[in-house]
Amino acid sequence: MVRIDDIVRVALGTFVRPADETGGAPRVETVLGYVVRHDRGLVLLDTGIGAADAETEAWYRPRRIPLPDALDRVGVALDDVDLVANCHLHFDHCGGNRLLAGRPVFTQRRELATARAGDYTVVDLVDHLGARFEELDGEAELLPDVLLVPTPGHVDGHQSLVVRCADGTVVLAGQSHDSASAFSADVLAVQAKRDGVAEPLPIAPEWMERLLDLDPARVMFAHDAAVWEP
Repeated sequence: MVRIDDIVRVALGTFVRPADETGGAPRVETVLGYVVRHDRGLVLLDTGIGAADAETEAWYRPRRIPLPDALDRVGVALDDVDLVANCHLHFDHCGGNRLLAGRPVFTQRRELATARAGDYTVVDLVDHLGARFEELDGEAELLPDVLLVPTPGHVDGHQSLVVRCADGTVVLAGQSHDSASAFSADVLAVQAKRDGVAEPLPIAPEWMERLLDLDPARVMFAHDAAVWEP
C-alpha cells in the first residue's frame, strides 16, 4: 500500500499573477505537480506550463522547469510515468502532456469538452499527437486507493486526486483552492455548520463534505507550497 512518503511534490516553474487578477499587487505563484508511486504504476498529477500565445506569455511571464528536468530532480524519468491526471486543462497544468503521448490522461468529460470548445486553454496542448484521454463523469478509482474526485469551482471540470495511504489520506487538491489558508477557511465553514453554529455562515463548496469524509491527513495544492493538516 502507498505511504505518504510515496507522494512527491514536483516543482514545475512559476508565473506572475497580475494585479488585475489578485485584487492588489502582482503575486508570483509556484506551479506544482505530484508523483504518486503506487505498486501498480506511477501516477503524475499535472505536467507543467505549456507554451502559450504572445499575449498570454506577456500577461503571466512564466518561468518553466521542463517536465523531464522537473521529474529528474525527484528521481523519475518520463518513461516511468504510467498514468496522468490533470486537475484541469489550463495551460499551466497540462503543458507537458505531449511528452507523455500514449499514456492515459484522466480528465472529467466536461473539462475536455470545454478545453476543445476554444477560448479556454491552448488547444494544441490538449489534442496533440498521441493524446489518449480517459473521460470521466464524476468520481472514479484509477488504481486501488487512488481516487479522482470532482472539485468544481475554479473551473467546472476541476478534479482532485485522493490517495488513501497506509499512514493517512492525502488530497492533491490542484487549484480547488489558491492556498492552504483558503482551504482551511472552507474546512472551518463546514465544521461550523456540522456543529450547529447559527447562521449566517460562510458557504463552502458542496464537495468539501466529500473530501472531509475521506479524513485527509494532508492536503497539497498546485499553486501553494504550504500544506494543510488537520
